[in-house]
Amino acid sequence: MEIKTGAKISLLELIKILEEHRNSIIINFKHLQENYQHQGIKRIKGVRDTKGDLIEPWLKTQYIDAGEYVDMGTFELNRNTATINMLIKRRVKLVTAEHKTPIIEVAGLLANDLYKFNNYTVVSDGEVNIRSLRVKISAKKTFDLLKAKGVVLAEKFDFSSEYEILLDNLSLVTFDAHFNNVDGLFYELAQMKVLLSIIKAHLKQKSDVYIPDQLDELRKHYLSKNVYINFPTTNEYTDINTALATGVIDTRVSYKIDIGSRDILNFGKLMSANQFLDRMYRAYVHEVSPEENSQTGEAFQKAKFEMTWEENICFRRKSPSARMKITAVDDLMAPIFDDFLGFENNGIVSAILNKVGAGTDYSILEAKRNGILVNKEKTVTAFTAANTKLSHHIDRVYRENISPLIFYIGSTGILPGQIDGKALSAIELAAKYPNLQFSEDEKNGTFFEVGNSIIGVYAKTEYYSTRISTNVETCTP
Repeated sequence: MEIKTGAKISLLELIKILEEHRNSIIINFKHLQENYQHQGIKRIKGVRDTKGDLIEPWLKTQYIDAGEYVDMGTFELNRNTATINMLIKRRVKLVTAEHKTPIIEVAGLLANDLYKFNNYTVVSDGEVNIRSLRVKISAKKTFDLLKAKGVVLAEKFDFSSEYEILLDNLSLVTFDAHFNNVDGLFYELAQMKVLLSIIKAHLKQKSDVYIPDQLDELRKHYLSKNVYINFPTTNEYTDINTALATGVIDTRVSYKIDIGSRDILNFGKLMSANQFLDRMYRAYVHEVSPEENSQTGEAFQKAKFEMTWEENICFRRKSPSARMKITAVDDLMAPIFDDFLGFENNGIVSAILNKVGAGTDYSILEAKRNGILVNKEKTVTAFTAANTKLSHHIDRVYRENISPLIFYIGSTGILPGQIDGKALSAIELAAKYPNLQFSEDEKNGTFFEVGNSIIGVYAKTEYYSTRISTNVETCTP
């Protein structure tokens, strides 16, 4: 066993190396499970009935890769805290809970080789949560790099040796690290998030691969439309006050970091697509008669984007109301919705899609918006492609520009030296920019004005299970 000493890199740099070379590294999974303490609320499989009793799923999973080692996972920096998660993919099969009978086929697909995801928090709010990883390395190039960085000390490469990479004695970040400029990114990302929310609202019950009956069959077997395991889960307790009183759960303080602008404090102020649609628009039955080109029939009580798949549904803007106060969020979201729905031709949707490489998918949307009958399958395919490209672009911007900065602030409590920003209280910031809206947590926060951007840091109470959990699961939708 090789013990690491004298590392020359930060934990953040090491995580990047491990992910880039993940195909050459396997982890001792038993060691990881035995030394891991879950940081959040423990979730259990199933749903609760009206009495609070647990109804467990009729299916369970059995691991196919039940060996001692698993592939190195992928890493994700949290978008709001100094937290790093490692996601490990495991091969499983579905079996019935009662008799352990294997499920061979679902919706015309073989179901005996599926994937399940285990999520492990490496760093939680700036505190290292996993002391070490025991690994084997299959590529000499990877070994040489880790040796050069002081992570392993063995003189010769040996693919059969297990190395222990200590994590808890590494600095989380380097104080001379360079960070990309985040000024101006808020509005770019906010527009993309709004359009992505609209597209996701359309695709909620749609697939570019499977028909509705197949999707129903997948859901019945707890599979997402991407054919990943997706069991329903619930809290292990039924009453939070009782759980706190009996020590089943406890609380800790987490520091959340957000970026925003002088008009919108952070991305959390944006509304969901359906929420904004119902706020600003009405949905109607669109009636066509030989005598008249078209007329608008009865309005629906609530507008949802799922309605657009029906050919006789149209939307209209709601009439201005003295009771509705227009905010900066409305001013940001409305032009995107108006362009998407065809009320204006301001080009904003096309510009967003072109920026993420999804410009070719815009033609389908434009035809649909202009009243041209478009094949539903082609529309779903175009929306799915645009959804993927938007999601990947947003993830890349966070990974390269925002998440490293948030991790630095969350783990050190200060701004990097290269970024100049004076600390302001919520009261001071509100005095300068009266349009900003603050939640109760945000009112006690500290804010930094960096160019035209606002970086906010504030404390938030988090709950966590006090029992040790060695098999924490997340699902990919």
